[in-house]
Amino acid sequence: MFHKKRIMMSAYNPETHIPVIRCSICNGEQVAGFQEITTGKFTDICLIKDEKDLIIFRNEYGIRDGQEIKKIY
Repeated sequence: MFHKKRIMMSAYNPETHIPVIRCSICNGEQVAGFQEITTGKFTDICLIKDEKDLIIFRNEYGIRDGQEIKKIY
């Protein structure tokens, strides 16, 4: 009912964006998205509730398992 609409980036370009997880210090909420390298602007994609959501995020955007996803606070 109150789910956030998932924004699908048509082309994830690793030259201009990096995958990150934004974490809340207060309640531990985690949101996966992409951060522009030049400006630092964060675009949220989906809420990460468990490991399954992170796997779906990785698969949708072709992020390899060995590639680290940086956490920002």
